[in-house]
Amino acid sequence: MPPDGPGGLLVREESPLFAALAGLARDARLVFFAGLPGTGKSLLIHQLAHLAQARGRRIHLLQWDVARPVFEASGPGRRYPLEHGVTHGVIRLAVGRWARAALARWHAERPGLADLLIGETPFVGHRLVELARPERDEAEPVLAAAWTRFVIPVPSRELRAHLEAERARRAGAPLHEREREDAPPDVLRDVWRELVRAARALGVAAPALRWDDDVPYDPVLYRRVYQRLLGHRHAQALPMDTRLPAGGVSPYDFRVPTADLVPTETEAARAIQDVETRCADPAAVQREVDGWYLGMSPSPGTLIMSGDSATKGGERVAKGKNMQKEKKKPKQKKK
Repeated sequence: MPPDGPGGLLVREESPLFAALAGLARDARLVFFAGLPGTGKSLLIHQLAHLAQARGRRIHLLQWDVARPVFEASGPGRRYPLEHGVTHGVIRLAVGRWARAALARWHAERPGLADLLIGETPFVGHRLVELARPERDEAEPVLAAAWTRFVIPVPSRELRAHLEAERARRAGAPLHEREREDAPPDVLRDVWRELVRAARALGVAAPALRWDDDVPYDPVLYRRVYQRLLGHRHAQALPMDTRLPAGGVSPYDFRVPTADLVPTETEAARAIQDVETRCADPAAVQREVDGWYLGMSPSPGTLIMSGDSATKGGERVAKGKNMQKEKKKPKQKKK
């Protein structure tokens, strides 16, 4: 076994990353790690789960690669198999529709802070982007609450390159069966290109950037896109530039009890049938999938978390229990 800390912890207690995760483990009821594949989301979920469980909290997980197969295996879902290893658009839309209702039920059934739900929200390509969009339903008060946090891990260029190389290495020698389903390096490059196109459409990319540019990973551009997508949520960017000693650890190998939030076969089938009714033809499905980033309002600002300090648009903000309140500016006298 690797030389990790007690209970599976890899994060050093004196690090800013530990402070950020410890705050979430203490105060949040729902935490979603938003970002592209290959940005460290799974390992952060792993570490937060162990930190929160050490505080006596029960851990629940919402993960794309765990929920999705239930939809594909359902009766209606068999009509929409993987296409060249990529999830069919109908399945993507159905997972998002189910997830909102599932989160509302989870919240109603488990009041208080004894339980913590940790989720993974890739967004790109219409993967659970519904959780970022405001809707008039029972899930909206839950998703918009101050104790629901959306965390954007933002690796440095060097760390991103390391994560891509590590993923390529694990593809040949996986430590856990779920690692076989991780997006390979060529898919990582494709989803980055898709994010660059979204950046141009959202107006957060440089005007001279062409849609066909093979733009290298840019942490600032990456953060800005996810800030815009999460303009209706309590979101915090988490800059990362340090490698964790995870060479012999699978982020899917939890040493604490966890419960997966997954649909029943009936729920999965109903969600697929709802999508089929709403999108009458394949072209309608494709339009929704291609426009996954549309309909988002400008972001009011995303917290950038680093240990005990936080900035919002370059200005320090308070980090109290809810971690979302900006320090009040003194009132100016009317002239």
